[in-house]
Amino acid sequence: MTDPHRIEDLSGLEALYDAPATASLEKVTVSLTPEYRAWITAARFCILSSVGPDGTDASPRGDDGPVVDVLDERTLALPDWRGNNRIDSLRNIVRDGRVSLMFMVPGSNNVIRVNGKAHVTTDPALAERFTDKGRVPRCVVVIAIEEVYFQCARALMRSGLWSGKDDSSGLPSMGDILQSASKGTIDGKRYDVDWPIRARKTMW
Repeated sequence: MTDPHRIEDLSGLEALYDAPATASLEKVTVSLTPEYRAWITAARFCILSSVGPDGTDASPRGDDGPVVDVLDERTLALPDWRGNNRIDSLRNIVRDGRVSLMFMVPGSNNVIRVNGKAHVTTDPALAERFTDKGRVPRCVVVIAIEEVYFQCARALMRSGLWSGKDDSSGLPSMGDILQSASKGTIDGKRYDVDWPIRARKTMW
């Protein structure tokens, strides 16, 4: 059934909203100002969004220090630390370099957005910049910055994201989800028991 309220064009969409505030336009820069750089280098977590012929992807990225290295005011480097080997983001970037990153600093409702073009490299000299306790990333995502700006803080304020409260009590565990998705071929209880141990051993 056709949705009679579905918006089909930009004019219909724009009619719902007021003109953007001046600050929301003036905050955009095409490179890192000292202030934006300070926020990004303080962030230990970001979400990397990419797009490719098979669809979109958003991947959480975290580190025990700055999540990216600032190579210069127009370039960021993001190490690809150990994950689940699906490499969805990397596949997208190799085929379509458009990316967005949302940087978060724990406890702050401010989010810094970077839009740009990325590529994946195995350059040893670049990978070695991230060497820590003998670990080196297998590859590095290099982002050429096209836009930088801070997001409206209202979403994090509304959600109370940093309240410290754990609202996951009573929700299905990841093992429950996995057992259901695999139609019982994977033992969810065993997965939940084993995961914390495996994570500690394979963090990097």
